[in-house]
Amino acid sequence: MTEQVKVVRSFSGRVVSDKMDKTVTVLVERKVKHPVIGKVVAKSKKFHAHDENNECKEGDLVTITESRPLSKTKTWVVSKIVSKAQAV
Repeated sequence: MTEQVKVVRSFSGRVVSDKMDKTVTVLVERKVKHPVIGKVVAKSKKFHAHDENNECKEGDLVTITESRPLSKTKTWVVSKIVSKAQAV
C-alpha cells in the first residue's frame, strides 16, 4: 500500500491591490542565481488570492497557500496575515 502525500505550496508576499471584493493581488519576490552570469537576480510574480473577510489591505505581508480553482485566475487563499501595513 502506498499513500499519496499532497504537497501544499505556500508563498509569502506583499499585498499590492485590494480593490476587488474578497480578492487580493499578492506580489511574491524570490532571488534566483542566473545560470550563465552567476549573478543573483530578483524575480517576482503576482497571484490573485481569496480573502474571505476582506481583512487584507494594501501593503500587508501575507502567506498564501494553494487551493482548488476558485475562479478563472484565483487558485490561492490567504492563510495568514504576517504583518499589517503601517498607516501613514
